Amino acid sequence: MSRKLNLGWLMLGVAMTVGAQEKPADFAVQIPLAVTGDGPWYRLELPLSAQLQARQTDLSDLRVFNAAGEPQAYALARESAQTRDDGQLHDVKRFPLYGAADAQERAPNVRIQSTTSGTLVEVQPSSQLEAGEETLRGWLLDASAVKAPLQQLILDWSSERDGFQRFSIEASDDLQHWRPWGEGQVARLTFADEQVEQHEVALPGQNARYLRLLWDSPASAPALTAAQLKSSDPRQVPLPLVWSQALAGSRGKAGEYTWQLPMGLNVERVQVELRQANSLAPVTLAGRRETSLPWQTLTGGLLYRLTQNGQDVVQNELQLYGQTVQQLRLTVDERGGGLGEQAPSLKYAVRATQVIFLARGEGPYSLALGNAGVKTANLPLSTLIPDFTPAKLAALGKATVQGEALAPQTSTATTTATADTNWKKFGLWAVLLLSVLFLGAMAFSLLRKPPAKP
Repeated sequence: MSRKLNLGWLMLGVAMTVGAQEKPADFAVQIPLAVTGDGPWYRLELPLSAQLQARQTDLSDLRVFNAAGEPQAYALARESAQTRDDGQLHDVKRFPLYGAADAQERAPNVRIQSTTSGTLVEVQPSSQLEAGEETLRGWLLDASAVKAPLQQLILDWSSERDGFQRFSIEASDDLQHWRPWGEGQVARLTFADEQVEQHEVALPGQNARYLRLLWDSPASAPALTAAQLKSSDPRQVPLPLVWSQALAGSRGKAGEYTWQLPMGLNVERVQVELRQANSLAPVTLAGRRETSLPWQTLTGGLLYRLTQNGQDVVQNELQLYGQTVQQLRLTVDERGGGLGEQAPSLKYAVRATQVIFLARGEGPYSLALGNAGVKTANLPLSTLIPDFTPAKLAALGKATVQGEALAPQTSTATTTATADTNWKKFGLWAVLLLSVLFLGAMAFSLLRKPPAKP
């Protein structure tokens, strides 16, 4: 009897193994991949449109297959706002940049004195200006002591200057050659007896010894009272954000708008459409995973689109902290005029996901997603790539998606193969069931057999 029980357990294990064998046709969509560079490892920046094809929020149903339909070993490089290193803050020296009030050049000419290590000790106008002839054009920041990529600029200024302040940002390593780093905007506003301030400006995550800030409107520029730079560990540079397409919303009661996301996502930023100029909207953003759950407040802030000097000054983003949400609700304080009767569209951003796979067998390779029943199969990066380092990750071959997601193949050959596989599964389960019935019958007969007489 023991031998028959062992045979039954063996058949059960075989049946479970056959049932666990996954093929591309088991997934709702397949996306062709193209690979370039040296293998055998390839790194794929997973587009958000592909990620939304998954049926499981943690991407447990993601797979990579080769041309023969064999699964490839893979790992996921993901990070969340809760676990990511927020970086290190550095107080930096600041030097005012004065120029003649009637000068045509936006960047003033200055005389600079620095130490042998590059640290600035003095910055003066190239020529002596009389009182009333000089204008504060901008500021020079000394970042020579920061040896890591710069992620954020944080400014504070005297309270005499309220409103919006815009400026250009340039970077240099030798104070001679400057490269553009975009534009920045800070603000200090009073609304409904409350003060709303914006001090932070995003930087591109690159190294630089010096930064130059030049005001768009020098006549109304404030005097800085503090300047800080936030740097990131070069070994842990955060993955970029990827933005969704515009998502239509619906309007509830006055001043309330809601949006339904395609699936539960770890949202880190939202961008709200501001259709009309001179819009000012204090808002509160809430979210939840399911309709049955209560709303949880995520963040708040002031959204605006105001016209100054013939240009639109826009702040339409809210920062979150990577909470998993599938529904969002924006509540607007309509004392600012509201956002109109029609719900604005909304874009959301999530942190990028990288798929790293070990190419085995012949290509072309394909990405498969969309199966709510499979279990996770990804490996740790340190297991997939021996002696893994971030530098190794950057040097891997590159994979990219080609075209649109494809439905599973429905050719005659695939259908026949699937049918054959199904008959094999049915046969194994039938054998297993017959074995269990046979063992049950044996046990029943043993129980009914009268005990042996002593």
